[in-house]
Amino acid sequence: MTFRQFALNNVLRNKRVYVAYFLSSLFTVMVFFTFAVFAFHPALTGDDMNNNVTFGMLTAGGIIYVFSFFFILYSMGAFLYSRRKEFGVLIIQGMSSRQIRWMVFLENMFIGFFATAIGIGIGFLFTKVILLIAENVLVMEQSLSFYFPTMALVITFVSFIVLFLCISIFVTFILRTKKLVTLIKGNKIEKGEPKASIFFTVIAIVLLTSGYTIALKVDAKQVVFAFIPVVLLVTIGTYFLFTQLSVFVIRRLKSRKFIFWKKTNMLLFSDLSYRMKDNARVFFMVAIISTVAFTAIGTLIGVNSYLTKEMRQANPISFIYFGEEDEDILKIEDTIDEHHITIEKANIELTYFELGDGEHELIVSEQTYNNFARIIGEKIIELPKDEIIVVQPSTRNLFASQFKHEEMSITMPDGTTHQPNKELFGIAKPDILPTIEAYFIAGDDLFSELGVPSLSSKTYAWQVVEGKENDIIKAGEILSEDFQNNGEFAAIDYMIYEIKKLWSPVMLVGLFIGIVFFVSAGSFLYFRLYSDLDDDKGKFIAISKIGLTREEMRKVIGRQITILFFLPIIVALAHGAVALTTLAHMFSYNLVRESAIVLGSFFIIQVVYYMVVRFFYTRQVERAVY
Repeated sequence: MTFRQFALNNVLRNKRVYVAYFLSSLFTVMVFFTFAVFAFHPALTGDDMNNNVTFGMLTAGGIIYVFSFFFILYSMGAFLYSRRKEFGVLIIQGMSSRQIRWMVFLENMFIGFFATAIGIGIGFLFTKVILLIAENVLVMEQSLSFYFPTMALVITFVSFIVLFLCISIFVTFILRTKKLVTLIKGNKIEKGEPKASIFFTVIAIVLLTSGYTIALKVDAKQVVFAFIPVVLLVTIGTYFLFTQLSVFVIRRLKSRKFIFWKKTNMLLFSDLSYRMKDNARVFFMVAIISTVAFTAIGTLIGVNSYLTKEMRQANPISFIYFGEEDEDILKIEDTIDEHHITIEKANIELTYFELGDGEHELIVSEQTYNNFARIIGEKIIELPKDEIIVVQPSTRNLFASQFKHEEMSITMPDGTTHQPNKELFGIAKPDILPTIEAYFIAGDDLFSELGVPSLSSKTYAWQVVEGKENDIIKAGEILSEDFQNNGEFAAIDYMIYEIKKLWSPVMLVGLFIGIVFFVSAGSFLYFRLYSDLDDDKGKFIAISKIGLTREEMRKVIGRQITILFFLPIIVALAHGAVALTTLAHMFSYNLVRESAIVLGSFFIIQVVYYMVVRFFYTRQVERAVY
């Protein structure tokens, strides 16, 4: 048997340990290859939008590549830690330190080569399906047809072979610093129970409480400025949460005899306290990475919902023309007819009156408001003829004036004043008239007494009653191009379509990166769990001899794995929920549904992952014990 065959057999014999490393690396390669397939697709070259897509894909690929380096480096560290005793035995049997390093180098290169080759192969097999999905997500006019991705294949293969080569060299350098006695003792080196500092425990609570309070209470317009301080507070607080506060809680639970001495709790807490020092760092890393994944994906989905649903609600009318040129009106209606769109038409005059202080305020009649409300299916209003009400701008508009118009009074030409009726405030909805400013609605008699407005403008609206979506968008595109120089025309369906075209590449890139981060976080937990498998086997073999039953062992293992898998995820879910709530406040938009879908989906995935890992891990220990 050659030395290369010996290294390859080592990988095959340790497949339990290497399988997560191999599959995670394979998944990363497949995702990178997918991005490369998109980036170099012939359909994504030529115009500015497609160039933006290509740039976004390449940027995402770069992020994944850099993250992959640190992820694989951490994975190799976990493997070396679990195999220290094996290396020590090999040295005693005559293997030189140089041969050990060469063996580890070959093992890592074997795994890297096959993970890269198989990852590219799987990605290639699903290329057509992925292109079809991307074609719909990217809102593209042309199709993403199948092609042989030569450039993507070459770049992916070369990039990851170089990555594994660099990491293999780096890992062999680390091994040079290990002493024989350290290798021989392996995982039996005593770590000493960590002690919690009361000061840093309090600091953890203060930092997290402060970060959450600022994030939830900050004014919408100040969210951007509070972002960095909140991130720093929560990140440092999370580190102390796992390294100090969690240790403090465990020690307090151990001091409560009615808890510590109950059934198998002694095994659970004693083991946790001795392993918390190592687990704390992994918990912190997983919590932060998962928070980034949750927040990024939740933000992308929330912003996408805001840009589409909110824009339509804020601009409910299909086509609007600001002007009174008969030729323009005829052109609009002819284009609508050519695309077989059934519409309902309305026109109003927006009237501005000078209130004596040089300022002009928009004051419309009840009939004007109801004309627009009627064609979009909203409830019409009925005002007393001598009353006036104020309609504040929609909260959907971040830049709307916060001036309290309901506190103003309207001075009539005869010198009398009228205050807005506060009891009727809210009966008229924002987003009915095509304006982003606050305005007044006057009863018929009161409006007629205002006299001739100082300023006025005509507005025409066409609301779609029936028509195909593609035809509505096409009509909006044609008319928007005709009126693009004067800003007199707006077509909401075409505007939303253009926003989706620009935003969809960001969505696709963000979703992939978020998924990669989440999968990597799960892999970290897997590596940490299986690095202690041999210790757990020895521990349960010893305890089983003094009467530990199979059911009790399963219960202890289940609780340990539950804490390992769900403690950092629960913290990450809390961080993500606060971040998405802050985002909702920033846009004055309800993100409960989107947040629940994102956070709930990740939690369900984690539960499935936990059940699979728990089953196989418990079976491994049971085979060694019974």
